[in-house]
Amino acid sequence: MSEQTPADRALRAVADSIERSRARTPRDAVDPDIPVAATVVLLRDAPDGAEVLLIERPDRGSFAGAWVFPGGKLEPADLADVEEMSARRAGVRETVEETGLVLDAADLVTLSCWDPPPGIALRIRTWFFVAAAPAGDLRLHPAEAVAAEWARPADLLERHGRGELTLYPPTWVTLHGLSAHPDAASALGAARLAGVERFETVARRGAEGPILMWHGDAEYEADAASDGSGARHRLEIGALPWRYTQAG
Repeated sequence: MSEQTPADRALRAVADSIERSRARTPRDAVDPDIPVAATVVLLRDAPDGAEVLLIERPDRGSFAGAWVFPGGKLEPADLADVEEMSARRAGVRETVEETGLVLDAADLVTLSCWDPPPGIALRIRTWFFVAAAPAGDLRLHPAEAVAAEWARPADLLERHGRGELTLYPPTWVTLHGLSAHPDAASALGAARLAGVERFETVARRGAEGPILMWHGDAEYEADAASDGSGARHRLEIGALPWRYTQAG
């Protein structure tokens, strides 16, 4: 038997979590008892288009070996304000701790808020922010990141599709959205106009493996008919490359 790659282990972890998920309730998206985290998508322009910064986590912990945007959990002292504002400050702090890059909280644009499927073992509600990359050299914190790379979102998705790097669904979907923009200004402008996109996730098991769904999918509700028709907002992760569909 061949040794499992980090991508294989990540998919197995997601699939196992889905087996333990349950139907959503209105309280799940604002549950005060689950941890909150912040992550920052840094953008810069390059000759071939906009690039984002990803860091590789060490081969241990909750996201072992995964490539992620800089960020981390909020600390108790952070939670003295509206959650989004607390997450914004935490995103700035975690980015400088992990990469050495210093940001102004006012320059962060709120992109999305991700709430995992309820019932899974590890639930972290995560706020995603986007910002233009500041000047300065990367200085990685070795306990938090073993490597870093600037790359075009489309290139990262292609490499993931070939099994060359590990991404988790929120990172994958965020890269998918950014891949439509030719430069950083376009991506930042679109985020400002769109407002915060909320991904209140439910999980299903399809014929080819796990499916993650969000509001707008005809099968999102627990009692929805599963006849293959209707609107779609889902990510199918049973096999590489993953398939994202958002269509009315």
